Amino acid sequence: EVNEESTAYGLTTYTDSATGKSYALVSQNATTRIALLELTTTSRGTVSYRKVRTLDLPAVFTMPDGTKWSPCGDPGEGPQVEGMVVDQETGTLFAGQEDVGIWRLRADLKGDPVLQDKVREYGVPATYDEASDECLAADDPGFGGDRMSADVEGLTLLKQDDGDGYLLASSQGDDTFVAYDRERSDDYEYEGGFRVGAASGSLDGSEECDGADVLAEPLGRRYPDGLLVVQDGHMAPEDGDREATGFKFVDLGDVLEALDD
Repeated sequence: EVNEESTAYGLTTYTDSATGKSYALVSQNATTRIALLELTTTSRGTVSYRKVRTLDLPAVFTMPDGTKWSPCGDPGEGPQVEGMVVDQETGTLFAGQEDVGIWRLRADLKGDPVLQDKVREYGVPATYDEASDECLAADDPGFGGDRMSADVEGLTLLKQDDGDGYLLASSQGDDTFVAYDRERSDDYEYEGGFRVGAASGSLDGSEECDGADVLAEPLGRRYPDGLLVVQDGHMAPEDGDREATGFKFVDLGDVLEALDD
């Protein structure tokens, strides 16, 4: 399907250090499915792919009180995955299920996914209202997280020279970013958050961010410690219709300073 948008949604790539083979991981709009695709070359010198396997993340969750919960959405649509990134050194895939949270799983899609962190709206009952085309939420039972607001969007890995660093995620619902410690363990502890605000001479900061990417390498005088690029869903905060979007460049040194405070 194309007109109904049953298409690829999120995407990340990585190379398996053991085999040298390259892969793409792709999610699908309005489903919980992730596909692992091996990238191959053709005799014509182009790139093709071979589907290796797929994995379906949960669409229904059991709450601590025993009740069942599923994120509200348009009829027939599941809680989709968008932002994804692979830590090549550990072979770990981080996948942002927009209305649920951040999953951590093997990049080869084997084994069981672990829900690393949840959005604040996790577990909040809601009903789709056809007249308004919106989900009407009931009282919050308090099962969600306290660091991210739906949707979870862009994920990127900040790798430092000492092997440490951070997993950064866009918390689109409150226009912030959250950081988790990139230790070579299974903890990935929460380290803090920050907001990309307006700088001197700049129109605004970043609102409703869909994606981010980071490079911890010196990039000239303006970015001696590296660069964080974030998508800005609004050219200005009042542009609610998103007629145009842009990107904001952030000095990585400012990000690291904010996380160290």
